[in-house]
Amino acid sequence: MERSSIIRAVMEKAYQISPEAVELIYSSDSPEDLLEYVLSTVNESVIVIGIEDINLQGFAASRKASKLIYTGNREYPDFETSSELEPISPSEPVTSPDPDSIIVNPDPAVESSQDPVSDAISVPDTVPGTVRNMDYEPVSDTQPGTFKSEEVPPSYLVSNSPSAAKTPPPIFSSSSSQAINRLASSFFGQESSLPSSSNRIFREELYSSASGSRLFSSSRDEYKSYPGRNPVTVISDITGHSTCVGEYMQFVQYFRDRYSRLSEIIRGRINARPIESLKRRNFRRGGEGGFEEISIIGMVSDISNTTNGHKILSLEDPTGFFPVLIRNSDKELFEQASRILLDEVIGVTGSITNDGSLMLATKLIQPDVPNNIQRRTGSHGKAVLISDVHVGSSKFLEDAWLDFLDFLKGESDLESMRELAASVRYVVIAGDLVDGIGIYPDQEMELDILNVYEQYRKAAEYIREIPEHIRVIISPGNHDAVRQAEPQPALPESIQADFPENVIFVGNPALIELDGVQLLIYHGRSIDDLVASIPGVSYQEPAGAVLEMLKRRHLAPTYGSRVSISPEKKDYFVIDPVPDIIHTGHVHTLGVQRYKNVLLVNSGTWQDQTEFQKRVNLVPMPARVPIVDLENFDVKILAFD
Repeated sequence: MERSSIIRAVMEKAYQISPEAVELIYSSDSPEDLLEYVLSTVNESVIVIGIEDINLQGFAASRKASKLIYTGNREYPDFETSSELEPISPSEPVTSPDPDSIIVNPDPAVESSQDPVSDAISVPDTVPGTVRNMDYEPVSDTQPGTFKSEEVPPSYLVSNSPSAAKTPPPIFSSSSSQAINRLASSFFGQESSLPSSSNRIFREELYSSASGSRLFSSSRDEYKSYPGRNPVTVISDITGHSTCVGEYMQFVQYFRDRYSRLSEIIRGRINARPIESLKRRNFRRGGEGGFEEISIIGMVSDISNTTNGHKILSLEDPTGFFPVLIRNSDKELFEQASRILLDEVIGVTGSITNDGSLMLATKLIQPDVPNNIQRRTGSHGKAVLISDVHVGSSKFLEDAWLDFLDFLKGESDLESMRELAASVRYVVIAGDLVDGIGIYPDQEMELDILNVYEQYRKAAEYIREIPEHIRVIISPGNHDAVRQAEPQPALPESIQADFPENVIFVGNPALIELDGVQLLIYHGRSIDDLVASIPGVSYQEPAGAVLEMLKRRHLAPTYGSRVSISPEKKDYFVIDPVPDIIHTGHVHTLGVQRYKNVLLVNSGTWQDQTEFQKRVNLVPMPARVPIVDLENFDVKILAFD
């Protein structure tokens, strides 16, 4: 039985498991049986299964009992009261086969005086108000021994800074992350916030849709498939799965899910330890007199500058928070730190100061895309990627749009264009099919169709002009008639009814598969945040903003800026798995870029410059159509203006 199989089986039961516990089960002479025993006997109040939750003597006794039963022996009337099978007191220490370790059965009412031997760090018993460690890699440089159990100081869980009081945001709150106060529990909550009887329910809700480490479930049974000549499979879509009502614990679940998935990606590249362990150990000096380098993974909760021009990042994980200093003398590292955003998950390698209060960073690690990512090949034909049609606007470029429809119908004057049109299998629209109502100030002054439903009926007329053999996939944007909070569900059925049968409606974002090629659709509203926050990112080169999303493996890294985000049970913005194509829109400018075998396309618009766009100095690039070859991912740009 592989270690990954142990972790997967535990997650399917809505638990987490520490690396030490994984090793203990894996090294057993019967890992499958031991795992089954642990999952059947673990206390329901446990969130993370540690080695203190594994009763080896109880397991040995159960195996002996099983052997007696399976041999069919019925000649022992005193079997149930046999001294060999006497029940063990919950608080009674049990001697392990390993003479150097002690295993204590968990008992919330009794605190252990000693913790089990660990190959990494001490694993404290759960105390009220703490959050157990999530999955961490063992730390190889720690000597085995017996650690004294101690309660986790409150400072590990709650920030000591003046900004440590945060009121749970209201439903779909859009408060800026820079403006709201933060404390450790703002990301990950505290175990005491739920009664122990509710832990199981909370844990099952948190992990019910995550049978593995990925955001998008690996179970093909959950996919929605549209077979046919041009098949489409919807892999991930919020439509019909939103459960958010704006309660406090939903925000906690959302951030825990984000951290869990992104930290697992980083953990495959560095040997990180929990932040809590930094405050419990003295770090030895290296061979040249310097301190040993250690690594942590955390969510960026605060970014500040010192009077000397250095930068301080405050990182949080489920065990606590810790400040990290980026010195301006390291130009390359300081430049990288200047592009770090609030709420993104990063890894940091560095050394701890003498007083143990600060980490001096030497390396920053983002989730990023692996260098060896492979493209999916074997498909054929073309996919047309467009967005921001804005039907109903007086600035809608109808003549250019009709020329585009003529191209799709094979009615172009040029033979080469007709041949190209014959190879088109898909048209993907990444949001803002119509202009909507009341989206920006004085919008009604620039509308030809003042009723949003009439706008959709007109759009449906246009879509009916597209040949029936071409699959049309429509995702919403901020101008469409769905909730403004992202992730957004697909357009309502009352609107879908006006469209032909070759149209497939998905949410925003949505991961789909076009005959084997995975395409991630996101309207792209978070581009506004990235342009405002990251030096060098601009509306004129929107693919650069998408590249920054990909480096962070997240479509909307900063929570609560311009993008209103609904705190769902899982973070639909995490980019995992890595798709072949990411298709965005929103900013009305065209951009195409490749990054580590991933094609990034920000499609243009079919709307001329509005008065609002003039005021914000946004110059659109209308009537440009990127067409992607699904076999080799080459891109052609057609102009219809």
